[in-house]
Formats: sequence, C-alpha cells, structure tokens
Amino acid sequence: MALPNVAYFSMEVAIDQSIPTYAGGLGFLAGSHLRSAWEMEMPVIGLSILWSKGYGEQVLTSPTTADIEFKNWHGEGLEETDLSVVIQIFDQPVRIKAYFLPPQRFGSAPLYFLSTDTPENPPAFRRLTEQLYDSDEWTRIGQEMILGIGGYQILQQIGPLPEVYHLNEGHSVPLLFQLLQAAEGNVEAVKKQAVFTTHTPIAAGNETHDIRLLFKAGYFGPIPEGTAAALGGSPFSLTAAALRMCRIANGVSLIHGKVASELWAKLDNRCPIIAITNSVNLHFWQDSRFHKEREPSRLLSLKRQMKKSLFQLVEQENRKKLDPDVLTIVWARRFTEYKRPTLIFRDFERLEKHLRANQIQLIFAGRFHPSDAMGRQLFNQVLSYSEALPNIAVLLNYELNLSKHLKCAADVWLNTPLRPLEASGTSGMSASMNGAIHCSTYDGWAVEGTFDHINGYIINPEGHYETCNHVSESPSYQRDKRDQQDYESLMHILETEIIPTYYQNPIRWAALMAQSIHNSEIYFHSDRMLLEYFNRMYRTL
Repeated sequence: MALPNVAYFSMEVAIDQSIPTYAGGLGFLAGSHLRSAWEMEMPVIGLSILWSKGYGEQVLTSPTTADIEFKNWHGEGLEETDLSVVIQIFDQPVRIKAYFLPPQRFGSAPLYFLSTDTPENPPAFRRLTEQLYDSDEWTRIGQEMILGIGGYQILQQIGPLPEVYHLNEGHSVPLLFQLLQAAEGNVEAVKKQAVFTTHTPIAAGNETHDIRLLFKAGYFGPIPEGTAAALGGSPFSLTAAALRMCRIANGVSLIHGKVASELWAKLDNRCPIIAITNSVNLHFWQDSRFHKEREPSRLLSLKRQMKKSLFQLVEQENRKKLDPDVLTIVWARRFTEYKRPTLIFRDFERLEKHLRANQIQLIFAGRFHPSDAMGRQLFNQVLSYSEALPNIAVLLNYELNLSKHLKCAADVWLNTPLRPLEASGTSGMSASMNGAIHCSTYDGWAVEGTFDHINGYIINPEGHYETCNHVSESPSYQRDKRDQQDYESLMHILETEIIPTYYQNPIRWAALMAQSIHNSEIYFHSDRMLLEYFNRMYRTL
C-alpha cells in the first residue's frame, strides 16, 4: 500500500538559524518533523509563513532589564517562486506570495513560506506577515487565514493535492473550511483528509475568536456562520473545530494525551485523541561525538570540552568566566509562568551557599512573548540574580545555534513546569542526546523518558496528578504549597544526589550520561515519531 502524500501546516518552523521563522518548541518540533521526513524519504511537504520580523530579539536596556527589538528579514536564502494567490481578508484583496526552501539546502522536506510583503498590498496587509504570534486579534485572524486559506490555494497551484492535511496546532483551521467548501459541505469527507495535533493542555490557552468577527473576515469562506458555529462554537474555538473536522487527533506525550482527552471529554462529535510523543531529530541535535563515545573518562572529557566552548560565548556576552570543572546546570526554554524559571531561587540563601562554594554554576536562556508581562518580569528577575553572583549567567536570544551549544555543554538540564501543564517539552530530549542529565518534574515527556537514578532525576515524583484547569484555577496558597514541595524536592536531589555524585563518583556520573544518551537515541529521535504519524494517523488501514 502506497504511503499517502502529506501537507504539514505549521505557523512556525525552525530549520536553520538563518531562517528566523520560529519562536521556540513548536518550531523546533516542526523542524525535526520535516528533517526526518526528508531523511526517510517520506512524502511530506511543509507550509508555513515567512515572518519578516520573526519573534523579535532580546536586548538589554539595563543590566537587569530586557526588552524586545524587531529587525527586518525578507527571505534571504529562500527561492522566489511564481506561486501567488489573492484571498479576501475583511473584504479586501490580499496577495500572498510563496517562497521555497529546497530540501537539499538544509536537509528538510520541501517547504513553502507564505508572505504578504509584496508591492501589490497596502502597508496594513504587508504587515500581516511581520510578527509571529502578533497579539492584535485582527492581525492574528489574518495570519491564520494566510496559512490556512493561502496555503491550501498555493497547494492547488503546485498540484496534485495531498491526500492528508496535518494541522500542527489550530492556527491553520481556515484550511478545514476550504476543504469543507471543496466537499460541498460534507464534514465526513473533510475528516477523511485531515488530522490534528494539539499542543496546549490549558483550556484558556486554546485560541478562540468572536465568530461574527471571523465571519466578517472571510475566515470560513462561503460556509454559513451557523455551520461554522456548530463546528467551533460561539465564541469560535479553533481546537474544538479541529477536533470535530479531523478524523483523528493527538496529544504530544502520553500524559498530554490523557490530559487532552479529559479536557475535551464533553465535546460532542469530536474525533479520538491519541498520544504520539514529540521527538527531536538526532542528526541535527546530537553532536556525533556523543553518539560514538561511551567510555567513562572520554565521555567526561568530551563534556568538559563542550563546556569550555560554550563558556567562551558566555564570557563574550556576560563577561563572566565559568569553570568547566564545576557542575553546570542549565534552564533554557520559553519564559512563562507555568514553566517556573525562578523555582530554584525560591530560597536564595540556600542556593547561594552552593554558588559561593563554587559547587554549581547556573545558565539561563529563553524567550518571552513581547506581550507577556509575567514572562518578561520572570526574565528580569533572573537577570537581577545574575547581577548578584559571578556564576549565574543569562544568555539572550535562545536561537537554534545557542540551543545546540547549551545542550552539548549542560551537565544537568533543569525542567520545572507545574504538573500537568507541560504538554511535552523537547529541549530535555536533545540535551539528553548530548549527555546532559535531565532533572525534571514528573510531567510531559519526562514521564516516559526520565527514569529516576537511572538516566536522570525526577522532582517530587509523588506529586499527585490534577487536571490542568484545577491547577490553573487553584487558589494562590495551594499553588504556593505545590511550588514549595517541588522546590524542597529539587534541592534535596541537588544536595544529596547530584552534587555528591558529580564530584565524588565520576564513574557513576558517566554511567548516568551514557544511559541518558542511549535512551534518548532509541525513543526520542523524530524518525520514530514520524513513523508513528504515518502508521497511526496518516494511513488508513
């Protein structure tokens, strides 16, 4: 049986740092998906948006204050094509042009980037493809129409149309209404062609819009508002519509599959939600020397080399000299409240003793959304801690290259989300491939891949499971109690397990590293993930 041709729609894709069209984990995942598709010669084509200002760059306005600046990028390195379409957005014609990234350039499936930055469009419409995840609702609606409607119509020009459309999150839901129009209103015919991945375990995080505004925008094409409301509700939920219009959906880890099924249990006529755990591309994220090396002394020596290389960057940016012989803990991911970047600082005096004794050194990196005031505040809090001590470093602009450096150099990769709000998380997977020890709360992929005292450490493994809404709506004193429990567990692990093992039993530490590498190579390589998508979602048997 021939494999179906698949079109993969994603609002962001991280293929190479020279193409700044990503914000973080969702883009990193999409990049790995498309890399494995190319390496395995699977029939996949990608569609995304050419963000001329991307997600912004972090800059310091003072030693303890970060801000966001935007710089223009106009698709340098991509191939211009003759592919373009005109769609109606709020009754105005908007031209969408497609740029092409050839597979051979970076080793990914064929990928088309859509842009409205063309001379035919007035300035307001040229700006639609400027900023990834723009907080303005009018702009956000337009962006989703560009990806979903524009992407579908570009595929019509490329031809032949794919047999399967994969929506990586709900941003491309207008695509489903294009398919519904083509199917003359037959939802069952749409379901045969469409599959959906949900990444957001919090009800409030699943995007909604005023359905009347969407109707005015042309979001549904000629589909009547009543039909759209029956599928997505009012206000209109992108996730609800996708779950009712696709034949199957997936959460991105075993625990997230359970969480998503509970979250949408009362949604009628929804498709099944299974679990396919996210993964990362081994060939892109792992330094090949870690793949080959298992002998303890050489493995430890290799990690030390990686640390020295990273610390040169730290010195250039922070003017701080870190020591390659000191246990190095890295926290690097999106700065947002539920990921709790400041958890380790909860009792600063307790932590400070270990820092002043030079038993540990800390490196932080990660982006915050320009409109996320709490994320910005947390980032600035960490900056203030780094000003107090010489062995805490904060690195700006968590891009692909920096991410690879950090994962190769980290001794411990710290992951502190509030359970069960982390859908999956992939940064620890690629860190583990490079011999970092994953120290994580029992959430996301850690439930499947981090085994306490075997290849990593689990923070507060007895912490009970709660639904996402229960956690997010719980009183502040209950959240504070959870934070304190997780903090105490983290520090107990650090003081009684990690620090003593690292300094007193290097052979044991090397064994943890080797097992971490081995486990991540086996199960958290995106080749495995892609095979699951083909066998469990793309193909109909």
